[in-house]
Amino acid sequence: MEPKAPVSTDPKDLSGAWTMQQVTTVFPSAQRALFQKYHVGGCSSCGFQPADTLATVAINHGLDVNEVVEHIQRSQEIEKDLEITPRETAELLKEGTIKLLDVRTPEEYAIASVRGSMLADQSLAQEILQTWPKDTAIVTICHHGIRSLDAAAYLRGHGFANVKSMSGGIDGWSLQIDASVPRY
Repeated sequence: MEPKAPVSTDPKDLSGAWTMQQVTTVFPSAQRALFQKYHVGGCSSCGFQPADTLATVAINHGLDVNEVVEHIQRSQEIEKDLEITPRETAELLKEGTIKLLDVRTPEEYAIASVRGSMLADQSLAQEILQTWPKDTAIVTICHHGIRSLDAAAYLRGHGFANVKSMSGGIDGWSLQIDASVPRY
């Protein structure tokens, strides 16, 4: 029998009884953190349902529930490690030390893009996963920095240790680095 869902959604009360919907609502970075460390929740083969309890998800993946709880509680700090500012990104791009992957749609990319970025279409994504060295320095970018966080966590979950997401996305780039890049 499944444990009863908790009444409290205070972050300090996180337990295996929480549903994944509760977990991801209270800890917005939890899904990225789970995928990045445990390869849980990022694709159909390792996914979960909103009504699944955290304990069920952990057990189904052979994980210690208490360790997973602690990891989720630290997920906000972990997510900060995934981010890089537009200014830092501009410096690395100028030095030629990063690959800048734009994870927006082709339509968004056509509206505004950063010089030197690559649109991460399906073909490039497969190339990255299959042929790029795992130590490649990669910065992901999107519109506001949300989808790029998911992409960075996904790449880290697949062994790319040197991946960051540019905070603020192309919008932040336009505001902080290059005002000629259109905002939309």
